[in-house]
Formats: sequence, C-alpha cells, structure tokens
Amino acid sequence: MFQEISAQELCFNPFSKIGKEWMLITAGTKEHCNTMTASWGALGVWWGKNALTCYIRQSRYTKEFIDSNDTFTVSFFEESYRKALSLCGSVSGRDCDKIKEASLTPIALENTVAFEEASMIFVCKKLYADEMPAQQFLAKEMDEKWYPDHDYHTMYIAEIQKIFVKK
Repeated sequence: MFQEISAQELCFNPFSKIGKEWMLITAGTKEHCNTMTASWGALGVWWGKNALTCYIRQSRYTKEFIDSNDTFTVSFFEESYRKALSLCGSVSGRDCDKIKEASLTPIALENTVAFEEASMIFVCKKLYADEMPAQQFLAKEMDEKWYPDHDYHTMYIAEIQKIFVKK
C-alpha cells in the first residue's frame, strides 16, 4: 500500500503542502494515539539531516504523546480529506475519539502510528525541542495576534527518517 522513497525524490511545494493543504501530526501506538492538524512547519536540512520543524501548543493533547515518544509521524492527505483534517484540528482527543469521528484508520508504522488514508507519511525522530516564550518574539505583533491566551508553542525539530507514499 505504501512505498518508501528518498527525500531527494520528493517533488512538492512545502508552502502549499503545509500551509494550505495542512498535515496531521500523530504520536503513540496504533491502539493509543492522538493526532492534530497543523498548518505551520518547515522542511530543510539541520545538522546534516533531512529535518522537519513543527510547533505544538502547550494545551494540545497531542503534545503529551509527542513528549512521551521518540518518534512521530506527519501525514499528508488528498483534498477529499479536508473535512477530516478540519475536525482533527478543532476538537480534542481528550473529549472524543476524533480519529474515529474523522473516519481515519490508524496503522502501525516504524514503531509509531500513521493513517491508512494518507497519501504521504514522514516518520520523524525528535532531535530538539524548545519552548517559544513571548520575550523571544522579535515581532511583538505576532505575540498579540497568535497568543492572546498566552498559550505558546513548543518547537520540535525532527529528523525525517523515512518517507512513504501511497502506491
């Protein structure tokens, strides 16, 4: 169902893929996991490794899963899954089984979890994490615009260990 490819084989616009199409960040096991929709992130090379940077608010349930696991996945989907991604970004897994409500099927993948419906999956290993405190913002208007409740993000930089695309 999925085929592994190298990072050099990737051919997409990260600004569209992340910022417009969104992604699901998922951690845990097939039996016990949580996921969240994200539209902020970056791709590049860090410490000589293919890397992904993502940001998770302190209040997000998924953060507990990310923090307690070494690996996580980032999954991308076709446009037909927009409603599922919207749901996964608007309700908490603490309050309901949003994965089931979104009609997504968890699959075990490389000691973590992803979704059968994804079109592309990055398996990521955490390399670095840091809090993003308000006093570090150089553009103060960003604090006012994005953090009215002072619910700041943690930044994670992770090595993209494997990339899978749907056959």
